[in-house]
Amino acid sequence: MLLGHIALLAVTLSLVSGANAQELDPAQLYVEYCSVCHGDQGDGRSRAAGSLAKPPRDFTSAEASILTRDQLVHAISNGIPGTAMSPWKEQLSPEQIGALADYLRDTFMRSAIVEDTTAGQRIYAEFCSVCHGEQGDGKSRAAGSLLPSPRDFTSAEARNELTRTRMIFSVTYGRANTAMANWGEQLSKEEIEATVDYIRRSYMNISQADEARLAEAAAAAEAASVEMMTEHDHSMHGEVGMEAPFPAHLIGDPVWGKDFYVKNCAHCHGEKGDGQGPRAYFITPKPRDFSHPAARASLNREMLFDSIALGKTRSEMPAWIHVLTRQEIANVAEYVFQAFIYPEELRAMAEGNAEAEAVDGQSLQQPSLTPTAGN
Repeated sequence: MLLGHIALLAVTLSLVSGANAQELDPAQLYVEYCSVCHGDQGDGRSRAAGSLAKPPRDFTSAEASILTRDQLVHAISNGIPGTAMSPWKEQLSPEQIGALADYLRDTFMRSAIVEDTTAGQRIYAEFCSVCHGEQGDGKSRAAGSLLPSPRDFTSAEARNELTRTRMIFSVTYGRANTAMANWGEQLSKEEIEATVDYIRRSYMNISQADEARLAEAAAAAEAASVEMMTEHDHSMHGEVGMEAPFPAHLIGDPVWGKDFYVKNCAHCHGEKGDGQGPRAYFITPKPRDFSHPAARASLNREMLFDSIALGKTRSEMPAWIHVLTRQEIANVAEYVFQAFIYPEELRAMAEGNAEAEAVDGQSLQQPSLTPTAGN
């Protein structure tokens, strides 16, 4: 009989507790479910923090300011794999979870979310964090399924390798053989630059003063390189259009070039120039995809000539200057240029744009076909 009364009391207390949980306001919800790890002030400084392999989120930090409401709701509902953050969707209703997310933003993240949040910060949170991670370290939920892994902007390698110009180019045109898409059609030039600047300041710790020094050093290196060149100006050091000729006034023969390409280059680069040749599967890094937006934005005749002649270090692309004459290299480059980089449909489009702009009295512009330095 006594056991029966105890069981009834336990059930009654459980029901009362459940009813009270439904009535908890967001502040009470936070105290009840979150503060044990995230701390009373939302700064991650709790008694439990020291025993956790990965520290609890500090909602008052600048890093937390990029989190959207939807991201918070998702994390509360489903938890975060590899951390002590467990899913709460079985204990809390969608309304409670939404109210809790709003409480976090209004109470703890308000100091980090300034009213004039930069466009770069907003765009990174919306478009970039899904792969590169909320903290720019490449540790995202999607990272495990991506090969190669997303760039870790917090690493020393990123700071040493990535110039501002190269990053703008990569965001605009994407990176071939990676999950990095070309955002130039969705984002404006100003939005892309703002996003790159946000990444460099927030995750790569490059201040405006550092940026100025880096730009000055790059300009000095470019000037020195140009001064040392005797045969021809190298297009990698500036912006040139698709009309740039081969060095030494060479004129390429695309018919000869096609025959050589099919016999010697298609095995890696593919008959369609898409980098999907029969040997491509076994090659790392992958052969160049000439149809990729990044290739079409950076490879004119001059750069193709240099790439074929000099090859590419740490890859299977040989230096053909030891096998072919300069004229023969120009022949191959001309075929690649006409067939894949600037094919007939693009030329027709450019001519159509030129005619339309001529009617309007405007000058011809082809920004998508203009090579950009830094890639």
